[in-house]
Amino acid sequence: MNSLLNIAKPTLLNTVKVQATRIIGSSTINASTNFLRSYHENVIKHYENPQNVGSLPKDDPNVGTGIVGAPACGDVMKLQILVDEETGQIKDVKFKTYGCGSAIASSSFASQKIKGLKVWEAKEIKNQDIAKELSLPPVKLHCSMLAEDAIKMAVKDWETKRANKKKGKKSKKSKKAKKAKTVNVDAAQN
Repeated sequence: MNSLLNIAKPTLLNTVKVQATRIIGSSTINASTNFLRSYHENVIKHYENPQNVGSLPKDDPNVGTGIVGAPACGDVMKLQILVDEETGQIKDVKFKTYGCGSAIASSSFASQKIKGLKVWEAKEIKNQDIAKELSLPPVKLHCSMLAEDAIKMAVKDWETKRANKKKGKKSKKSKKAKKAKTVNVDAAQN
């Protein structure tokens, strides 16, 4: 028994036409069904043409990485920010998402929304902002929550790297100062 499934592009907003052809022996049964989807045009726009897809070098001290997942549905989202060290402005954003159309759209929209913001402003983005802009249905709100969590984790990762970098500079300065004192003490003793 052979089965063929052809899925056409949406012909009407929020409608996907699925045509199934099932071959049984020498006779053919054609069935055409329209499945209504609750996807808003903004979700479709970001899903079909996602913005800022890619990766940044995770070892760069000015890059923060947030990786989150939803065990219930299997969506996984990685969002990275490149922050100007002096101004705290997000210069670039990249993401990779494995998941449904709403998860990809949430990642794409969030990456556009935070690009150019100061880090503290990006931390203020809430999942409700993302869900409202994309008109996500209640069953897809977890996608906007993933995007919010990914932003917060990326910022936290960047802040940790920044603190460690500052701590490292202080540590190097104190080692140099101790070494200089040791040299001065040795010189004074001779």
